Amino acid sequence: MTDERRAISDLSAADVAAWLLERGEPRYRARQIRRQLTHGTARGFDELTDLPIRLREALAVAFRWTTVEPVREEASADGETRKALLELRDGHHIETVLMPHHGARNAVCVSTQAGCPMACAFCATGEMGLVRNLSAGEIVDQIRHWQGELAERGERVSHVVYMGMGEPFNNYDATLASARALIGPGAFGISPRRLTVSTCGVVPGIDALAKEGLPINLAVSLHAPDDPTRARIMPINRKWGVEEVLAAAARYVKRTKRRVTFEYVLLAGVNDSDATARALADAIQRHGPTKDAHVNLIPYNPGAGGFRRPPVERMERFAEVLQDRGIAATLRISKGQDI
Repeated sequence: MTDERRAISDLSAADVAAWLLERGEPRYRARQIRRQLTHGTARGFDELTDLPIRLREALAVAFRWTTVEPVREEASADGETRKALLELRDGHHIETVLMPHHGARNAVCVSTQAGCPMACAFCATGEMGLVRNLSAGEIVDQIRHWQGELAERGERVSHVVYMGMGEPFNNYDATLASARALIGPGAFGISPRRLTVSTCGVVPGIDALAKEGLPINLAVSLHAPDDPTRARIMPINRKWGVEEVLAAAARYVKRTKRRVTFEYVLLAGVNDSDATARALADAIQRHGPTKDAHVNLIPYNPGAGGFRRPPVERMERFAEVLQDRGIAATLRISKGQDI
């Protein structure tokens, strides 16, 4: 039998406050509940011991505690990065990743869709196709999944990257609602400067986020400096080409004053030559000062598409060409590649 109750995480702060008001509860109860949901270690309403028993029972009758249930977790060989498979109420699955960084920060990668419609040739998720959009609560509950565990040892989620399954701007309203929940001072209290939204280059979404008045970081999956190559590996390029995407990124920088990161997966013999690096530098420089851009070079992780990873020397040379042109470029081995 399907549980028709809404999850508490799918309610806004105003919704929770209104529900409490209808039951004659004092206003401060809403703050207590929100604090427990976002910073506490409770696993259910019955563990909210700072609330009266009758209120805990009423909450449990009216709402589900979470929108996701853990199925399994995998840890990388170094024991730091961990990936969780979560089940949604309708039986579909999503992934979220916890990426600690030497005790200095705890970043969480979240999904915004179950599956993905973008069909990028080098991405395993793209082979699934789109199953459905996630609700704001289903996005937020990925952070809650890790937050409760971190809180037990006096830590917290410090950064969130929208780089999991799905295209965030194809689920714009839920993505934005989840971001507002994360930065809310009465909720997670994460600075918007510690949120990063990654897009395959959905130009209307880039422009819309720029107008929200939030200094959120933008990452754009570029992966090639020319339309023929990018269209071959990213079908979205047939809708918004390289120049349109770079122009939108420049508008984002101008409006938000935030530097844009260009994600670039290096594929041997496809987009890794010196000439391609120079073309990438030219394209970036056509749209603004080099200080406004950062290129994150990502070695291809063998799997989808049957591509090959370039030798380390070739990848380092690609970064060097960009750096010689004044463009910040980093070659990063993605955390948790073995999971």
